[in-house]
Formats: sequence, C-alpha cells, structure tokens
Amino acid sequence: MFRYRNKEVAQKIVKRLKEMNLNIRIMHVCGTHQDTLVRYGLDTLFRECGVEMRQGPGCPICVTTPKEYEEAITLAREGKVVATFGDAIRVPGITKSLADMRTEGNDIRVVYSIEDAVNSAKETQNDVIFLAIGFETTAPSTAATLLSDLPNNFSILTCHRYVPPALKALMEMGELKLHGLIDPGHVSTVIGMKPYEEISKKYHVPQVIAGFEPLDMLMGVYMLARQIKNGEAKVENEYTRSVRYEGNAKAIQVMNEVFEPFDLVWRGFSIIPNSGMKLKRRFEEYNAKKIYEDELKSVEEIKFEKPKGCRCDEILRGLVESKDCPLFGRACTPQHPVGPCMVSVEGSCNIEYKYGTKKIQT
Repeated sequence: MFRYRNKEVAQKIVKRLKEMNLNIRIMHVCGTHQDTLVRYGLDTLFRECGVEMRQGPGCPICVTTPKEYEEAITLAREGKVVATFGDAIRVPGITKSLADMRTEGNDIRVVYSIEDAVNSAKETQNDVIFLAIGFETTAPSTAATLLSDLPNNFSILTCHRYVPPALKALMEMGELKLHGLIDPGHVSTVIGMKPYEEISKKYHVPQVIAGFEPLDMLMGVYMLARQIKNGEAKVENEYTRSVRYEGNAKAIQVMNEVFEPFDLVWRGFSIIPNSGMKLKRRFEEYNAKKIYEDELKSVEEIKFEKPKGCRCDEILRGLVESKDCPLFGRACTPQHPVGPCMVSVEGSCNIEYKYGTKKIQT
C-alpha cells in the first residue's frame, strides 16, 4: 500500500503537471475516486496544477431514480420483505424512504450481499425481494445467484446499470466541456478497456482507467494530461495490477447470460439508451416487476417533485459541486439527507461533508 502513497513520487508527478501549464477539466465516474480525491486533498492539489476535477454519475445509489425506490417501497407496503444495501434504504423515493417504511413496522432488511437476501428467503414463508443496485461491479454476483437454485419466494427488483452508455450520454449532451475522463477502476476490472474505445474514437476524448490510491489518481491525471498535450484520444490503463484489456471474461459471460440491455432513465438524465440491465425472459420467474406487475401500477400514477433547492441532478452530471448547492451542510446533512448524493458513502455531498476543508455550519 505504501508504494502508492510515496511522497517523493507524488511530488515528482505534481512537478511535471505544473510544468505542463495546464488549464483543463477532467471528469471521473467513481465514488471511490471522489473519496480519494477529497480525503487526501488531491482536488485542491490538482487545481493548483491547472486541473479541475468533477465527479460524474459514478454513484449507483445516487443515479437510481425515485421511481425505482418507490417500487420497493410499494412492495414493502404490500407486505413483502425488501432486502437491500444499507445506503439504499435511506434514499427518498417519491413518497418516503425504505427507512421510513421500516420505522412504520414494515420488514426492510439491510444485507451485505444478494446471498444474504437469499438466505432470508429460505428462513421465511414471506416473499423476499432484493433491490439490486449497482454497476457492472456488482451485477455479476446478482447474475451468478440467479443461475443457482433459489427458493420460490425470492425475486429481485433490478436497478443494475452499464457505465459506458452514461459516458456516451455525457458526451452527447455537451453541457460541460471535458478534456478527459478517468474511468472507474472497479467497473473496468470487470469489463476491461474495450467498451471505452468507441467513446475516445467518436468524441475524441482521452481516457485513463485509474486505481484508488493517491498515486493512482496522480498518475492517471498525468497520463491524461500527456494525451491532451499530444492531441491524442485513446484509452490507457494505469490500474494494470487489476484491470486487463479483456476484463473478467467469466463475469462478463455470466452477466450476458442473465441480463440484456434496455433504455433506462438515470437520476439527473433522461433516458440513456442501452444503459439498464433487464432480466432475460428465461429469468422472469425471479423478476419482481413482472411478478408484482399489478401492485406496481400505482407507482406510475405518483408524481415526483424534486426537493426545492436540491442540486443532486446537476452534481451527477458534473455541472456543479456539492458546495454550490444551497442545502449543503444546512438543510441537507448525512443525518438528515435531502438528496441521495448526501446519503451514499460514494455520493459527492457525503464525501465533501465528511472530508471537505470548508464545512458549512448549520
């Protein structure tokens, strides 16, 4: 670990960056990258080097829409057991959160994996629904579980998403001029480098896959800066200790066997083509949206109104930073979050509140 936090090496990279006389804006798409940036003060350091870093839609809990959370809330209200990860239960749906439902006596269970949810189904006669949230990093475990022998009372609400289509959507929208992208390390460990190549080629944007230690981020930015200076637009891999060009072939195969892409809305975006993971027809017996189709019709009739002042949508597109939101640190805190960016440990607002140097007092 200490190899990736070597002060002398870091100073050499910073010196090189400053010598480049940069004035560039880069986006990363990973909550763990944001944690590293703010925790170790790299965001400030990069600004001193002429590099502005923005976080994009790299928090899966955050980009899951209120409607998707409301579907889980509706099924809990109907007496079903809903199991999901800890952060997810605190994110508001359209009417309330799963945490609110648990307070009211509904059976909401925090699990650490889909296997925990399956075990819950084996231990009860009630229907158990796993709210499956995550990118290509967690989707293989969901897929592998669905290929195993499962109890009849178990199903999933899949909210899994593919990352590369979101990057394409950002490029197409053109709201923010970006000189380069830091691609997510965990996702890339699964999908490899190839899915990003089309983006660099079509939009002429440099990309670097980076790890999560401070030196990973410093080196990733340096590699991007070098491409930008040379007028290049390709995909490079800084995270060679974990990411291979072809990715994890077995994980990709399992995902492809269970899921197929479909058009899906992301929080902060309209519909992103081929960005959602839908269960293939042969797995419909575990598809909660099909099994409980009648119960979920009521969700379509509920109108969602974004909390006044909340800028999570813009933060997820990299248009503003957490401190630009008027609610940050005042009406919105980790103890009383208004939006998902303050709820999730991968959310920009939660990270800034935890580590940021300029805290706003209530």
